[in-house]
Amino acid sequence: MLSRRVCAGVRSAVAASHPTPSNARTFAAIAAAQGPARAPSMSDITPDSASTFNERQKEFREGLVSAQKKREQEESQSHLSGNLSASAASTGEGHALFGKTLGSLTSSNAEEARARESSGDGKKKGGALSSLIYGTPEGRELDKDIERSFSQVLARGKYVHSIVFHEVKPDKVEEYVDLVGKWYPRMASMPEHGVHLVGSWRTEVGDCDTFVHIWEYQRYEGYHASLNAIQHHPDFPEFDTKLKSLIHGKRSSLMQEFSFWPTTPPRQLGGLFELRSYTLHPGNLLEWETHWRRGLKARREVMEGVGAWFVQIGELNTVHHLWQFANLEERKVRREQSWSIEGWGETVHKTVPLIQTMKSRILIPMPWSPVA
Repeated sequence: MLSRRVCAGVRSAVAASHPTPSNARTFAAIAAAQGPARAPSMSDITPDSASTFNERQKEFREGLVSAQKKREQEESQSHLSGNLSASAASTGEGHALFGKTLGSLTSSNAEEARARESSGDGKKKGGALSSLIYGTPEGRELDKDIERSFSQVLARGKYVHSIVFHEVKPDKVEEYVDLVGKWYPRMASMPEHGVHLVGSWRTEVGDCDTFVHIWEYQRYEGYHASLNAIQHHPDFPEFDTKLKSLIHGKRSSLMQEFSFWPTTPPRQLGGLFELRSYTLHPGNLLEWETHWRRGLKARREVMEGVGAWFVQIGELNTVHHLWQFANLEERKVRREQSWSIEGWGETVHKTVPLIQTMKSRILIPMPWSPVA
């Protein structure tokens, strides 16, 4: 598992894969190659696609490892030339600086924040994390502390993601695909908009004729700036008017990544996706994060994760996990394999009581989706 610090470096190392003016033509070429607008479906996935998927997955993961090593080397050189030289100025200051630097490399902000919550005056307040549930005496005592540091405990903090659900009129699907397939890649390719399109998908199993889009912004400031820039684009009013005529419902939420699971950079592995959405009982998000942090290691050995987010504005107490599989049969096989890995059974046992409702959607990536 990559650390938060290294994951940020990996994300930077693969930033070239994001839409930029230099590859905006690539998006246009993809859209043009598709010919007439057509929504993708399960029938586009060949039943024997597992071997190809596995080869692409291996290549993608090896690329991430290579980027991680490069980033670690750069950081090591930077620390040696910067922090260590400064620490030599004074023994006392040197020890303090070394301790700070070591801490930033060996523990995540989430762990540090969690430690601050459980220790204030040197006396542990809450005991096991499972006791930090709203409604218990400990939970009520720590409500304010938890709320104040919620983002620092759970999230990486660098990015804000929006998830948008468009419920399209059944007889307008082709028009929708044509409209959005031209507009979204175009907007994402303009650096002045400051936004990355993580991916676009069509629901194959679940809420049919529903399209899911995930966008990435640089914190909330970036979200505001991006909305302002796009809505002041001269072609936006025409696009917005047309879109409203094609859909009968729209839902959106603002989310943040869990600190232990950064969103994947763009990739083309093929196959299909599963979006699993959980509505938790209020106050259980910290406990959910703790158990999933442990369980993800088991899952990642046999499954390819895309990202995990918790909603901060919108459908509160909701967690979204996105996974990618070669096909439905491979999804079944991989999920069954999870149970043979130590730690996964305990994760399920601990998290099921935290859930109010859960939903699974099978998604097919759109032709312009960076993650597909």
